[in-house]
Amino acid sequence: MSHDVTRDAGPAEPPAVTTATPALTGPTTPTVDGRSARRTGVPAWVPTALRWAGALLAGLVVFGAFVLANGADPLAVYADIWSSTLTQPGQFQQIVLRAAPIALAGLAVVVPARAGLVNVGGEGQLIVGGIAAAGAASWLTPFASVGGVIGGMVVAAALAGAAWAGIAAALRLVVKVNEAVTTLLLNYVALYSMLFLILGPWKDPAALGQSTSVELVDSVKLPVFTGTAVHVGVLLAVVAAGAVWFGLSRTSWGFRLSVVGGNAEAARRAGLPVVRLLLTALLVGGALAGLAGFLQLAGMEYKLRPTFGLTIGYVAFLASWLARHKPLPLLLTSFVLAAIAVAGNSLQIGSGLPAASVNILMGLVLVAVLGWTGARKGRA
Repeated sequence: MSHDVTRDAGPAEPPAVTTATPALTGPTTPTVDGRSARRTGVPAWVPTALRWAGALLAGLVVFGAFVLANGADPLAVYADIWSSTLTQPGQFQQIVLRAAPIALAGLAVVVPARAGLVNVGGEGQLIVGGIAAAGAASWLTPFASVGGVIGGMVVAAALAGAAWAGIAAALRLVVKVNEAVTTLLLNYVALYSMLFLILGPWKDPAALGQSTSVELVDSVKLPVFTGTAVHVGVLLAVVAAGAVWFGLSRTSWGFRLSVVGGNAEAARRAGLPVVRLLLTALLVGGALAGLAGFLQLAGMEYKLRPTFGLTIGYVAFLASWLARHKPLPLLLTSFVLAAIAVAGNSLQIGSGLPAASVNILMGLVLVAVLGWTGARKGRA
């Protein structure tokens, strides 16, 4: 009997193995992560591109319904947005100019995010950077060279932004207050500090009652590329994005930030200086947002006013999330959101929609992209 059992059990195992093998190794349809796509010859970027295209289309469809509900033709609105932003002379340059400070303020979100921190204070850090740059220009112009004044403005803006973020860092590390709350609230402190200055000691006496600071002298305004309205400061945003990419992906500092962001307690037990890493992440982020304030002052507005840098920090926060907190894709998302912001004027003038409609479009794009692509990635 034992011989029969052995004989019967012997051939029973191979079918189980042979039926399981095709399920593990056989060809499948392309998946989100691209592994099956490579086996079928489909480029790995195709599924990602399709997800993004579908998400953007969904956002546009929902916004079209909003436009229709307000009595406008969605197709005409989209055609107007396209023509007013990409085909009219000079509009492309305006998008680039607007995208540069958005990208810098977005990098102020990217760096802390690598360490697991949420910096919502780009708006305030940009404002104090502009204040510091304006102050440096006022103090240095009488006795320094043009290069010295601009260099002083850059340093002052970066230091002021870092110091402003440092307040939130200190509250997080010393008294354990969440940095998302403190950076958000510090935005209002920065705004009202600027209003105090331009309504009081820094108010331009020649402004005919308007609440502005004295305009920068022409010599310290950022020069523009020949034949365009684009100033050289946009290169700062590109260089900064490359530097942040290198710092986060090619240095031990960036690797340590990733470890802290993944599990701060494990990083602490492994001997990493967690407190110092968290502090430097917020300081670097604040400095980048401060540089955005310098760009906005020296390249766009030339003076402080109540609407100085309005909403740039918040749009930059959205741009960073759309780019999944990656510095190089952030340049693209900043450009896209800048284009949508520039389109706000055409929505109001050409279609009779409120100017705030552009904020609805931005929000829908963010929700659609993060929701759709995040859900697909989770199922993968």
